[in-house]
Amino acid sequence: MENPHEEKQAVYLERIIKNADKCIEAIRELNASIEAIFVTGQDVVIASELWDNYRRNVEFNLKQQLSLARPVLLEQPESTSTTQDIMGTVD
Repeated sequence: MENPHEEKQAVYLERIIKNADKCIEAIRELNASIEAIFVTGQDVVIASELWDNYRRNVEFNLKQQLSLARPVLLEQPESTSTTQDIMGTVD
């Protein structure tokens, strides 16, 4: 004599296994999609790191330029000869 509950349990177990297999396959597809998105996002990460380094370098250089002493302007010596002296007077 067969147990009727055993047949139902076998059917339920088979359905659970099929659904678990489908779930595992869906998770694998999801992981592949997330990995593809991550790889694509790496370019953005690299670009942002480059931009951040550029910004820090500019900030450093500006601070260095502002901390430099102001240039001393030398008075230009007065020329002993003018253009008129060289060319002569024009009458």
